[in-house]
Amino acid sequence: MSSDTQSNRPLSEEELQELVASSDAGGRNPVGNVGVFLAVVAAIWSIFQVVLASPLANYVLPGSVVNNARQFHLAFAIFLAFAAYPALKSSPRDYIPIQDWIMGILGAFVALYGYFFYQKIVDAGGLADDVDKWVALVGLLLLFEAARRALGPAMAIIATIFLAYVFFGSSEWVPEVIRWKGASLKKAMSHMWITSEGVFGIALGVSTKFVFLFVLFGALLDKAGAGNYFIKMAFGALGHLRGGPAKAAVVGSAATGLISGSSIANVVTTGTFTIPLMKRVGFSSEQAGSVEVASSVNGQIMPPVMGAAAFLMVEYVGISYVEVITHAFLPAAISYIALVYIVHLEAVKRNMPTLGDRDVHLARTVVGMLSFFLVFAGLCYGSQFPVEAVTSWAPSSAGMILSLIVCAVYVGLLYLAAQVPDLEPDDPNAQEVQLPVIGDIYKAGLHYLLPIIVLVYFLMIEQKSPGLSAFWATALLFVILLTQKPLKALFRGQHTLSASFVDGVVDLWQGLIDGARNMIGIALATATAGVIVGTVTLTGVGQVMADLVEFLSGGNLILMLVMVGILSLILGMGLPTTANYIVVSSLMAGVVVELGAQSGLIVPLIAVHLFVFYFGIMADVTPPVGLASFAAAAVSGGDAIRTGFTAFFYSLRTVALPFVFIFNTDLLLIDVTWVEGIIVAIFATIAILVFTAGTMGYFLTHSRIYESIALIFVAFALFRPDYFMDRISPPYASVEPSAFVETIGQTPPGTEVRLVVSGPDFDTLAMTDTTVIVAVGNEEGGEARVDAMGLLLLEEDGLIKLEEPMFGSPVADELGNFDYYGDEAVRLTSVSLPSSQPPKQMIYIPAMILLGLIAFLQRGRAARQEEVPA
Repeated sequence: MSSDTQSNRPLSEEELQELVASSDAGGRNPVGNVGVFLAVVAAIWSIFQVVLASPLANYVLPGSVVNNARQFHLAFAIFLAFAAYPALKSSPRDYIPIQDWIMGILGAFVALYGYFFYQKIVDAGGLADDVDKWVALVGLLLLFEAARRALGPAMAIIATIFLAYVFFGSSEWVPEVIRWKGASLKKAMSHMWITSEGVFGIALGVSTKFVFLFVLFGALLDKAGAGNYFIKMAFGALGHLRGGPAKAAVVGSAATGLISGSSIANVVTTGTFTIPLMKRVGFSSEQAGSVEVASSVNGQIMPPVMGAAAFLMVEYVGISYVEVITHAFLPAAISYIALVYIVHLEAVKRNMPTLGDRDVHLARTVVGMLSFFLVFAGLCYGSQFPVEAVTSWAPSSAGMILSLIVCAVYVGLLYLAAQVPDLEPDDPNAQEVQLPVIGDIYKAGLHYLLPIIVLVYFLMIEQKSPGLSAFWATALLFVILLTQKPLKALFRGQHTLSASFVDGVVDLWQGLIDGARNMIGIALATATAGVIVGTVTLTGVGQVMADLVEFLSGGNLILMLVMVGILSLILGMGLPTTANYIVVSSLMAGVVVELGAQSGLIVPLIAVHLFVFYFGIMADVTPPVGLASFAAAAVSGGDAIRTGFTAFFYSLRTVALPFVFIFNTDLLLIDVTWVEGIIVAIFATIAILVFTAGTMGYFLTHSRIYESIALIFVAFALFRPDYFMDRISPPYASVEPSAFVETIGQTPPGTEVRLVVSGPDFDTLAMTDTTVIVAVGNEEGGEARVDAMGLLLLEEDGLIKLEEPMFGSPVADELGNFDYYGDEAVRLTSVSLPSSQPPKQMIYIPAMILLGLIAFLQRGRAARQEEVPA
């Protein structure tokens, strides 16, 4: 019994920090001059990235450095990986062995090889010579070893398998379905290391340009004290409710998740305070850990950072950053709302006590939180009006004036903060838990919201690049860290200005170091994932994967989506979220789009990328390798596997949502008006709450089986009203293909027509169907409109045959996979025009009536249960 207790004991604060360090920042901290040297290198990396993102980059840094920034980024990451991450558990933690020095320096040099020999590589057209190929091979080996240390063995193993496939893909022991001709060492190394197709590709570029600044921004904001402020505010708002500590954990983790790229760090940072308090009010160790895991991991689906995936989606999907976070916002928001509701239902089911002696006013709490978010959103949106006024009044000096205004606002907010004591972290194990009172503490951290408002303003209003937006917000944080303590001392009349300034310098220095060390794993993940992306582009294995998934799923779209989700989970079990997203989106995003079109479902690319991303983050939860679950178990003292399974159950909405927005893109706010968006948000919120009640077996009281099924049915109807409306009134009317040209000539311009084209696949010659949507132009006559679409039709043998579309025409990409010169003709088999249909929102009415009936039944049963004496 004692040994079991010992194995499940909560870890101490020092052990928890070691856990975070070993997974996120490196577990080695040498002492003496070597420790100072590593700190200086980390700080230089942060400063380099800040300068690189600044408007002055082209004036301060040589052009060759700016052009080869990815090489410098990777060089810092590889060197710090060998310095900060021990090779084995038995390796020393207090000094760096000589072999790690050698590998770190050699790795940095090889990463910079493209910078040192830039002209030679350009002259050779990016083709590796005999020296290049061996340098590149050494670079890949060192990169894989660095990734193994920083990210665990899975990333390095998967990358090695893909690299082996490049060389040995033509071998007989490779299944014929994925066999390819293979590549020479020189060709492979050119592709992977010398050009920008592999390691130094889009993913590492995004890490260099955008991700570092946001990770640094989060580290500096936390060092300034914002993390503790967010947690205190969450506890002040929610801690007095039933299950309050868990609700506060969800909201606090959502706030810290906005600025943290690591679910493990998020679990430990907020969990050390929230988990003991959750256990105090009646949550088991596993439940408390699971709530923290679910809320912390979900921090990575919340804009604006989204665990760095938002910036990758910009590059991969080809839409703006603002569009990415607009599409991602509603599912993330309702997912968190559902998690708060899960916690509420757990507390009500177990009749948990409340903390503190404050009166519980649920309605007042909800209104207060909504008011805060609306005021904050209003400030972010309204900031454009004074900016426009200043710009029009003094265009030449607007930048200086606006900077002075921001500084004046900052000083004013800091003056308010000086009127209340500094916020100290609470002890969750204290005899008496004193919940913070928002009215007493809110002034203490209002100035932390200022850099967030600056970030949102530049991103959303000015629509500047994410890197430049993060630069200005980070620059303001530099000012805050250096000045907040001295100015507070001044406002309080304390004579500690010099000491306070030194404390601020130390905080800034430590924030620069933390930001760099937190980036080591992400930089290595994006670089190593580049090998996998490079393999896909070099070998064409992506098309093979499409054929394989189509074969295994039998062409069934739902089964295919389930398979993609499972693959994302499996790959993600050993990969960080960013790397998992890169790998799975590279392999599977095109598969979903292609097979969706064959099944008649036109899936926007952003929906597919969010689909694989959601399943990727679930890997941090899912046993047996759910790293966040192990971190939470270390804090709570619970069983890690049971914590993981409970967290997965709490995260069922995160599993269900991707399937919803694949089929109903309104949830991603794609092609909806403001009014439609508000209606979608309201009913999606109701739907996710009803789904949660159905899966938790509790609504107004304990649900019977048929009530739970009915609740899930209501949630489905609210999420997918089109599913039922399409069966009541079909959305499309069929037209004979032979009448296509004539019908198009009479169709109003702008109408979207659905065409199903059948023919032999170019690679396999198997007959396949593809659905395309084309818009009717305003040309005169049906033939002119068909020509404008790029369709070349020929009526023959009773069929409407298609010739190969003209290059660059609207349908060239969608119809480019057919073999137009084989024995079987490519033909137009179905034409559908939109037909008038009642608004799909009418389905909400019977769904809400059914929900009201369930509520009526449960309310009566709950009232009778209360009348029964205990």
